[in-house]
Amino acid sequence: MVWLMGFIFFIQGCGVGSQQQKQEVQLTHGVDDSAGGVSTYIISTSQATYYLEKLGGGLSSMIDKDGVDWLGFHNEKGSAHKGEYRGFPNAIHKQDGSYFHALNAGTALSTSVVAKESDDHIRIVFTSGNGAWQGQWDFYPERCDFTMTQISAGFKYWVLYEGVPGGEMNDDDFWYSSADSQTHLIDEPFIGDFPSPEWIAFGDVKSPRMLYMLHHEDDSHPDDYLRRPDMTVFGFGRGNINETRTATTKYLDTQQTFSIGFVESSEYAEIENSIKTILR
Repeated sequence: MVWLMGFIFFIQGCGVGSQQQKQEVQLTHGVDDSAGGVSTYIISTSQATYYLEKLGGGLSSMIDKDGVDWLGFHNEKGSAHKGEYRGFPNAIHKQDGSYFHALNAGTALSTSVVAKESDDHIRIVFTSGNGAWQGQWDFYPERCDFTMTQISAGFKYWVLYEGVPGGEMNDDDFWYSSADSQTHLIDEPFIGDFPSPEWIAFGDVKSPRMLYMLHHEDDSHPDDYLRRPDMTVFGFGRGNINETRTATTKYLDTQQTFSIGFVESSEYAEIENSIKTILR
């Protein structure tokens, strides 16, 4: 009888535990009011809340634990660096369409499907309106991955972070990268190819965290960064700086994966260790 009662309590305990299993990644549907009321998938984790615009296929907002948006997209036509240019990954621009950007006046439309929905993984796949491009979004408890899974024949792309570290651009914002362990002020550009593993992280002196971007595959293409008046312009596979200090050339033409997320630290070593953990 004692054995039987113990077995019953064990089974009941397992049942309670399974009922209380934590849902680490949650998907809902709504609008991003700060972006101009665009229709979005809303993906919530303990690290971030992502607003993925349903028609354009790009992130319009990425909000940290303190409610701060590190993207700051707004669809107002003519707002330029102050809103309509911002987002992630902003990958296909004025060539074979303009896809995978939060919906602004110049964004071409895509369709999407939720391909996977579990407690710790949401997958959403976007296909461009012309059927030539496909981008896959994977949301995990600690990060978001974007993979360009289909590339239009004869065309190339880049992957950009155009946003506002800590919610707005300030002269004391800064960045780290895989190129060295130094702190670089937000005004300092980078022209060249990051060493493997290719990554960059942006910070705000008033924030306890940093936003990072990671390129999972190594290459020899430019990974250029320039500050604009009201936002960052960083791109994997983006180069050829012209006389207006704008990078104009896209280099990527194969399937590639890129991560974006927050690290709850502003120490270089912590950022680097987080990147290594992802790649393991």
